[in-house]
Amino acid sequence: MTSHCIILAGLLVVAAQAPARVTGNWQARSGDEIRHIMVRADSSAQFGEDVARWRVVGDSLWITLSDGVWQVYGMKLAGDKLTISGGDLEKPVTLRRVGPPNARADTLAIPDPPAPNQRAW
Repeated sequence: MTSHCIILAGLLVVAAQAPARVTGNWQARSGDEIRHIMVRADSSAQFGEDVARWRVVGDSLWITLSDGVWQVYGMKLAGDKLTISGGDLEKPVTLRRVGPPNARADTLAIPDPPAPNQRAW
């Protein structure tokens, strides 16, 4: 195997593992309120009764609700801390992983992914 093939194989392994690193039960503080966000390997994310679809693209976290448009956030993951910024956020938000994700109930549907050309700026 050539060195180029080894490097490419390594990059593919890292890319395949990146989405799994964001899965978990995340907690964020909003003033006096604590919010929980469940990020699952099935590409669903849930906060309260809202269910979204997510993707990791490079150093960005893409999220869509049922409106058919991706919201794009800058993402920095360091161990069990995830900081997202940009998109519709006024300031960066840091979440802390407090455990593994729980299973999504069969009654909760994941929104369809938007068309490839649909992206919020």
